[in-house]
Amino acid sequence: MAFIKVAAACYSMPYCLGGDNFTLTSSSRLKNHENTDQAALPWRHSHFLVWTCGLLILSALAVNEVHSQALEPRAYTNIPVGLNFLIAGYIYSEGSILSDPSVSLENASIQVHGPVLAYARGLDLLGRSGKFDMILPYGCASGSAEFEGQPRSRDICGMADPGFRLSMNLAGAPALSLKEFAGYQQNFILGVSLQVAPPLGQYDPDKLVNLGTNRWYINPEIGISKAVGPMTLELASGVTFYTENNDFLGGQKKKQDPIYDVQGHLIYNFSHTVWGALDGTYYRGGATTIDGIKSADLQENTRFGATFAVSLNRYHSIKMYGSSGVVTRTGSDFDTVGLAWQYRWGAGL
Repeated sequence: MAFIKVAAACYSMPYCLGGDNFTLTSSSRLKNHENTDQAALPWRHSHFLVWTCGLLILSALAVNEVHSQALEPRAYTNIPVGLNFLIAGYIYSEGSILSDPSVSLENASIQVHGPVLAYARGLDLLGRSGKFDMILPYGCASGSAEFEGQPRSRDICGMADPGFRLSMNLAGAPALSLKEFAGYQQNFILGVSLQVAPPLGQYDPDKLVNLGTNRWYINPEIGISKAVGPMTLELASGVTFYTENNDFLGGQKKKQDPIYDVQGHLIYNFSHTVWGALDGTYYRGGATTIDGIKSADLQENTRFGATFAVSLNRYHSIKMYGSSGVVTRTGSDFDTVGLAWQYRWGAGL
């Protein structure tokens, strides 16, 4: 199991610019503002003082098995071509995170925390706005659980699987320079994205809890965004496909069905420098097969969260966010809080 998709850094642009014994073996058969150029960015466009934001870090420290629990407001808003974003954050999660639903664990309590570094850039894709982003997460996991009535614990630190994503807005968000962006006003946006995560993180095949997954995941997604005055309504749906893990717990072969998810966001712009969002997601799927034996571990969970962001000036902004599992049928149930700082440059900023 691995950390992925961020989870939470924001492409925000004011004024529209802008005891390690947790070991299981195969013998156990598993079941802006002050610095903004007002001439270049007219006040008459202030009703679109929406910070364009792609949430990178919030899912970055979400595990691969619960990738669909990531909450990402502003994933498909427009950003100027050539604008760069560097995001650094820290996230803390606690609960049954990193526990595999195909393994009969009881009373799992695991804490995961660590820094995340991410980068993103606005692109011109056939005349439509696009974005490339990447995330490099590092984490530490510690905790305990009971397996077959015996207490087990695990403490580990290392790199998790990195994530890479390409997004493209198909309608409502043309590719614009920073100067052209001053006159842009969002109405309705339709976008798509594709994220992949190669198995490059820490992985020990004799351990149940790992920071890497020893397999790829691929996540295509489609989303819409509709601005209504100071509010923005967003809806996105995707599916996460997993390749096989051929070295799961001592050489077993693990397969996992796709996970289907839908998420929604209600975003409110308090001013051109402050915004907040209420977030929710529902996902279902992900049943596993281990060495040809199907596990009764279909996941069907619901999460809710909130995000609050403040722009400090045209170059810097900060974001706070949190989420919690509300309804958990099977799979990881955890609470997450995080803080992210963002620096932006380029495109004439």
